[in-house]
Amino acid sequence: MVSMKDIAKACNVSVATVSKALNDQSDIGEQTRLFIKKTAKEMGYFPNAQARALRTNRSYNIGVLFVDEGQSGLTHDYFAKVLDTFKMEVEEHGYDLTFINCSKKNRSRYSYLDHSRYRGFDGIVIACIDFNDPEVTELVNSDIPIVTIDYVFNNISSVVSNNFTGMQMLTDYVVKHGHRKIAYICGNNNAVTQRRLAAFYKVLEDNNISIPEEYVVNASYRNMEEAQARTDELLESEDRPTCILYCDDYSAIGGMNSIRAHGLRIPEDISIAGYDGVAFATLLEPRITTIKQDTDEIGRKAANKLISLIERPKTTIAEQITVEGKLEEGMTVASI
Repeated sequence: MVSMKDIAKACNVSVATVSKALNDQSDIGEQTRLFIKKTAKEMGYFPNAQARALRTNRSYNIGVLFVDEGQSGLTHDYFAKVLDTFKMEVEEHGYDLTFINCSKKNRSRYSYLDHSRYRGFDGIVIACIDFNDPEVTELVNSDIPIVTIDYVFNNISSVVSNNFTGMQMLTDYVVKHGHRKIAYICGNNNAVTQRRLAAFYKVLEDNNISIPEEYVVNASYRNMEEAQARTDELLESEDRPTCILYCDDYSAIGGMNSIRAHGLRIPEDISIAGYDGVAFATLLEPRITTIKQDTDEIGRKAANKLISLIERPKTTIAEQITVEGKLEEGMTVASI
């Protein structure tokens, strides 16, 4: 294995100079720094991770705590894209990512916090998990720098999509197209659902629109079968809605299947809208009206905030960062 001493000998400089060059310190000449780094690369030198950790008091490893309630894992379009951008951003700063073992069966001896301390994570990003889990609470109350995505803890930095404004835009768009009988298949009860529901009811209230209680029903996120079943019930009710909003674009597909099975046309007979703005939604016929979430911006801001918490803890404050979505009009909402 090539050592810094070997590089120093090859370059005819001191080991201290080699160390400064490889760590991009500013108190050596640029030409010397580039020459040493080039020589080190040609000699096949790789820095020792353990030695770097001892020297910098960092592991340059970030933990990811991610459990999708729908068990779709990293095929979950929204979170997969957020984490992909997060990964690219932290890697640009020299950090690696490690997923925290979330299997209760295989980690019976370790809590999330124990596992994180064992791995020596410099920081942790948390997304799409049961935030009421006592192990999650224990983790966020620790001294490890943490950023959450789409969930707000007191005194913990978070990056959230503006679900209230997004749902407000979507519902307002439907109302402006003349709809008054608007149903909403809103997803399981969680913080995101609560914010979207509040926005939905606010727009209805502002426009003096009253809807039957049975117009608002739950179905699991990204579950086409449940969304199709709930749509069946709405279409077969005596007072059928003219428009149905869905908690995500996958659920909207389930709704489309139900609508077509009932011999109805979209949007001529009934209008629909989804949420998230996943790529395939633009390929469907008709193209789904939806709210496109800015996954790149969410992932980028989460990464930069966490790195700042790790590298500049004395000057970085905990804060909630909100990222706006955008209305994609699509072709599934008719004017009536």
